Amino acid sequence: MFMNKQEFDVLRTLLIEPFINQRVLSEVSGHSLGVVNRSLKSLKDQGYIDDTICLTSKAIRELEMKAPKNAIILAAGFGMRMVPINLTSPKAMLEVNGEPLIERTIKQLHKVGIRDITIVVGFMKEKFDYLIDEYGVKLVVNPDYASKNNLSSLALVADRITNTYIVPSDIWCDKNPFHQKEMYSWYMVSDMVDNESDVRVNRKMELAKVSKYSGGNQMLGIAYLLEEDAKIIREKIKSASESGEHDEDFWEIALYEKDKMTVAAKVVHSADAVEINTYEQLRELDGESNHLKSDALDVIGDVFKVSTDDIVDITVLKKGMTNRSFLFSVNGDKYIMRIPGEGTDQLINRAQEAEVFRTISGLGLCDDPVFIDPHTGYKITKYLNGVRVCDPDNENDLKRSMSKLREFHNMKLKVDHSFDIWGQIEYYEKLWKDNPSVYKDYKQTKANVLNLKKFIDSAEKEMCLTHIDAVPDNFLFYNDGSTEKLQLTDWEYSGMQDPHVDIAMFCIYSMYDKNQVDRLIDIYFENKCDKKTRAKIYAYISMCGLLWSNWCEFKRNLGVEFGEYSLRQYRFAKDYYHYAMNELQGAEVGGNE
Repeated sequence: MFMNKQEFDVLRTLLIEPFINQRVLSEVSGHSLGVVNRSLKSLKDQGYIDDTICLTSKAIRELEMKAPKNAIILAAGFGMRMVPINLTSPKAMLEVNGEPLIERTIKQLHKVGIRDITIVVGFMKEKFDYLIDEYGVKLVVNPDYASKNNLSSLALVADRITNTYIVPSDIWCDKNPFHQKEMYSWYMVSDMVDNESDVRVNRKMELAKVSKYSGGNQMLGIAYLLEEDAKIIREKIKSASESGEHDEDFWEIALYEKDKMTVAAKVVHSADAVEINTYEQLRELDGESNHLKSDALDVIGDVFKVSTDDIVDITVLKKGMTNRSFLFSVNGDKYIMRIPGEGTDQLINRAQEAEVFRTISGLGLCDDPVFIDPHTGYKITKYLNGVRVCDPDNENDLKRSMSKLREFHNMKLKVDHSFDIWGQIEYYEKLWKDNPSVYKDYKQTKANVLNLKKFIDSAEKEMCLTHIDAVPDNFLFYNDGSTEKLQLTDWEYSGMQDPHVDIAMFCIYSMYDKNQVDRLIDIYFENKCDKKTRAKIYAYISMCGLLWSNWCEFKRNLGVEFGEYSLRQYRFAKDYYHYAMNELQGAEVGGNE
């Protein structure tokens, strides 16, 4: 006979609270009087309680065997949705009522006797060092925190899971969620309905899969795993992490068997445990938190002459390759604020960017920024309704985008700075400092690309303001009344250059094959591109491929990975050197036809 969840709860309650009567036991355990009566009978039949409703030695042994041994706190993540707070602090260090979240969790674990605590860190890992001295915790660093989700964090310490609490670092619990005695494995959810959750507690207290946005129980992330379940879950975690197919997954995937979790649901009141994912959630929980102070929000307040409390609906947008941005509302209108990402102060001259915006102002290429700071790079723009980006595989999108690009190029705009591809290749390489390239044949590849310089320098071209980052994601289609309009965004790298560089940039970001590259060239030139110009664009693809490959290597040294994108940039550098040389030979044999 197997003890069920309700019987476990009643048994543990009897351990904590001396038995008075069934009604009191019902109130303390949280189960109905009928469930309590049935559980007491079953527990007595199984030999866990005696006639006086006291625990037997059998019950004591089982409670001791299943008691918690340790805890793992997952604190490696970037906490992207906490923009703009996470520019200076990891989520685990956010303060509620003057106390960092992670310290509250550690203290709650200590209160029930759990001293063996491992914290997996990554983003701003140095911020956690003091916890070793103050609380005796162990730190394990996840080097892949920027490119993988918390499954990879738990896989690093999977062998430590045995009668273990697994705890996210962004949870604030009013009541201590941990106990000296546990009787079964569980996963904690809130009684609050969450449209983003894809699990719901059924009548058997199981967590069953439901379709997303149909309304499930909010998943809080705290779990307790007994050894009998942990031995299976450990292997599933390791296997999933090693497969490489689950880099973006949360560790909870290891808890599922078909459409149900293999552990019971532990439901708590929404006020007792709060997951803090956003600035506004923190503000709602503690309006006086020190971490609500943000210079980015102060800027918004100054620009719109409002209190920071009037800045609402703060929502993070997708993290870009260079920047972080978030959406917000003021006085009923929506705006986007851009915050420069890690290391961009070394890559982008914000004063030059501001000069570009002054130059293109009022020309219909993009909306003028509401605000731009030439020192910090903070930028506020209006929110566009119904925005979509250019689909690099859609013929109509390509024709409209290339027409917009030609329109811009034909303006022949001038600024006082240029974008030096050769100089940028060398500059990004210097930013590696003493780190060699990760590519074995980098020296030969670079030498080949540099061999193209003589041809590029002598090629016919008319220098003008060039976008440089004219990639599909920066062509924005948006609704303006009944008309779909198009504009170019993200002018950070813009400067004087051969406008044909923009075509090359579009190709390499789209990770086009050669046929797709040739198709785009034909669309831009309306099927009137001569061989030398085509060879020049191939050369630019090779040069820019090396440039962005070097940029990716710099960002990689900062802990930011771009996966296939970085590999493909290096391939562009190698392959299009040969395509350019072959096209040039053809031009010399057959003329410019």
